[in-house]
Amino acid sequence: MAALDQKSPNVLLQSLCCRITGKSEAEVAHQFQYAVRVIGSNYAPTIERDEFLVSEKIKKELLKQRREADAALFSELHRKLQTQGVLKHRWSVLYLLLSLCEDPRKPSCRVPGYGALFAQGLPRDAHSTPFYCARPQSLALGYADRSSSMHTSASLGTSGVSSLGTYTLNGPTLTPVSLLLGDSLRQQLGSRLAWTLPPSASPSATAPTSRGSLGPPGPVARAPHRPRREGDDSAEVGEAALVRDILYVFQGIDGKFIKMCSPENCYKIDAKMPLSKSLRDMSSRLAELGWLHNKVRKYTDSRSLDRAFGLVGQSFCAALHQELKEYYRLLSVLHSQLQVEDDQGVNLGSESSLTLRRLLVWTYDPKVRLKTLAALVDYCQGRKGGELASAVHAYSKTGDPYMRALVQHILGLVSHPILNFLYRWIYDGELEDTYHEFFVASDPTVKTDRLWHDKYSLRKSMIPSFVTMDQARKVLLIGKSINFLHQVCHDRTPPGKLTPASKSTESPKDAAELFTDLEGTFQGKIDAAYFETSKYLLDILNKNYLLLEHLQAMRRYLLLGQGDFIRHLMDLLKPELARPATTLYQHNLTGILETAVRATNAQFDSPEILKRLDVRLLEVSPGDTGWDVFSLDYHVDGPIATVFTRECMSCYLRVFNFLWRAKRMEYILTDIWKGQMCNAKLLKAMPELSGVLHQCHILASEMVHFIHQMQYYITFEVLECSWDELWNKVQQAQDLDHIIAAHEVFLDTIISRCLLDNNNRSLLNQLRAIFDQIIEFQNAQDALYRSALEELQLRLQFEEKKQQREAEWGVTAAEESEEKKRIQEFQETIPKMRSQLRILTHFYQGIVQQFLVLLMSSSDESLQFLSFRLDFNEHYKARDPRLRVSLGATRGRRSSNV
Repeated sequence: MAALDQKSPNVLLQSLCCRITGKSEAEVAHQFQYAVRVIGSNYAPTIERDEFLVSEKIKKELLKQRREADAALFSELHRKLQTQGVLKHRWSVLYLLLSLCEDPRKPSCRVPGYGALFAQGLPRDAHSTPFYCARPQSLALGYADRSSSMHTSASLGTSGVSSLGTYTLNGPTLTPVSLLLGDSLRQQLGSRLAWTLPPSASPSATAPTSRGSLGPPGPVARAPHRPRREGDDSAEVGEAALVRDILYVFQGIDGKFIKMCSPENCYKIDAKMPLSKSLRDMSSRLAELGWLHNKVRKYTDSRSLDRAFGLVGQSFCAALHQELKEYYRLLSVLHSQLQVEDDQGVNLGSESSLTLRRLLVWTYDPKVRLKTLAALVDYCQGRKGGELASAVHAYSKTGDPYMRALVQHILGLVSHPILNFLYRWIYDGELEDTYHEFFVASDPTVKTDRLWHDKYSLRKSMIPSFVTMDQARKVLLIGKSINFLHQVCHDRTPPGKLTPASKSTESPKDAAELFTDLEGTFQGKIDAAYFETSKYLLDILNKNYLLLEHLQAMRRYLLLGQGDFIRHLMDLLKPELARPATTLYQHNLTGILETAVRATNAQFDSPEILKRLDVRLLEVSPGDTGWDVFSLDYHVDGPIATVFTRECMSCYLRVFNFLWRAKRMEYILTDIWKGQMCNAKLLKAMPELSGVLHQCHILASEMVHFIHQMQYYITFEVLECSWDELWNKVQQAQDLDHIIAAHEVFLDTIISRCLLDNNNRSLLNQLRAIFDQIIEFQNAQDALYRSALEELQLRLQFEEKKQQREAEWGVTAAEESEEKKRIQEFQETIPKMRSQLRILTHFYQGIVQQFLVLLMSSSDESLQFLSFRLDFNEHYKARDPRLRVSLGATRGRRSSNV
């Protein structure tokens, strides 16, 4: 080591050249001189000096090699190194380690391939050609060629900003590519640079020059150009000086004659400058290339270091950097050509010299490409994430195949982070979107019970235009299903077993091809993950959590589908519910509920269902009875609460109260009919009551007909039809969202058609008024029968007493007079009863008539048909002209109003 330390840097560098090329010191003289020039130049690769990114790349490289323990050890050592101040340039050390750990057989886009340069013999005058670099990190010819995949895209024009078309320049000088890159690399770049000068002519050897880069533009030692003296305003500016200025303007640097005019935002030549119109026009046209370069460069410089721009934005900047790098290759070649001309004294008029006209031809394609990039930069201002990808995709819809290939190449780089987000989401259920670029958004404040409904959503502004809304919805459902299984269902199945598809991350090229085949490969991957994940989730819900059984339980108990249970429960609850609501106790009602379950077919239901069935008492209002506050309840929790949400259970409660009240009306009318049938024969002995009893029978028949028609409508046209539609949709559902949507439609339908929504509030009020009239009629008839039966009992007792005393002395005149007086008083109450029934009948028929009018004016045809059934004999139609309008006329009037 001591001997090695005593050697000079030149000796070490020469030894390195010998080691790389495998030649002797005499044979590597040219390579050694070139290496000295490279080390002394201002060249620096375009590398973002981010210590964190480099360390992450090293860890990923170790993980790819299945060296998890080494990766953990490296992470710990790096953490300790950060806490100590031993090294000032930790990034450089890490970058060296990263370069050493890479496979040398793979081409790298990060470090120039000097081995390829040293392996070939350089021309004799290579040492005399300076490594031209007008500005750091701009005109570097040390950039390595792209990988083989990039060569493929380059043939389509995706990376060839430096392409010179098919124009050639003939002359005796060597090509700049041959001078700087050697024959092998010249062949590789032949498709990009159509600079096909014949290599047969040998240039004259020149002395080494110490210039590593051109400074500010000054006088040029070219034959036809005469340097301008100070104060000499009459001398016209030569074309050679303009060519040199233009090359600086191409890089965004002000030249000696062409400068940026800030107020007008363009490059201009001073109007007082003596210059011909043709040269001035060509210079202005060429200066546009510099303006376009500045526009793109300004965008990349401002966004490259902006972390909030996100991964998609950084990928976009990287794509622009790639295009600018190819543009700088062209400028490097042009500068090299200009340097060769200066060194060899080539005249401006010769065939091989650089002229403004030749520059116009050679920069035509790069100018078109920079125009596209500048327009793309303008359109992408203020955009990020998926919105930025949509903006880039919009520019791919062009008829120019070269421009389309360019934009598709950029789109592949931009969409690559989105593809990584997507794969991580649909295969692992993980969402690592720090800068909110992905179209799936997550709300960490949402609790587990609302995970499916509220935690994840689509960020519509970030959905790329090349991803359809249906595909985005499926992507959302896939990841949401995986998280629902893990967090709510507590299913520990690894995500890899749910979806058989591979989750390897494609390269940017693969990402571009994948997104361009949206109906093929991309759609296939999404569909495969969607069907497998959704099917597994539905199986878990149905088998482990009995989702379908709970749905049927809702139909049987809360929608009164279990007829024997409901009837027996109502019989048992009648004494309790007739009491004031404030005197009820829930534990008593719960005991009655359990008795009804054990006595009916409900006992055969699953214990998991029966234990959820309970009694609930609503809020008590003054004057309420038990019938007004009683309700059945069904407890839901866990995964099934995702389907039966609080809003859904509230809807079930409203429907149950409505159905329970309608069922009570049927129960009351049954009791009324029983009373009439039982008392009909008993009251035949009181002929004065025949008119009143007949009136009761007629009114009761009207009410029974009304309630039966309403029950038929509710049970069959509303509940059964809606339930059948729901069950078919549930059986055909492909994911949990389909079941939730079908269930919500079912509830909305029965809420609407049972007159419980806001649009049918007037109808519901009329129906409740009819129910109240039925209760009033029950009370009136019960009072009539109590009075009549009491009178009948007294008459029978008097007759029995009379028969007993007939053998002796009979009844006295006073007793008979008292009996007649009592009978007279009872008969005087009959007109009062008749008038009360007449008033009740009038009110009832008036309410029914108004109800029928509202039914006819409803937009629901089933309600209109219900009005026909309720008024089957057209009794109400004859009384109200509004009911005489035909159904067709009603439709026409409604459509005209619309």
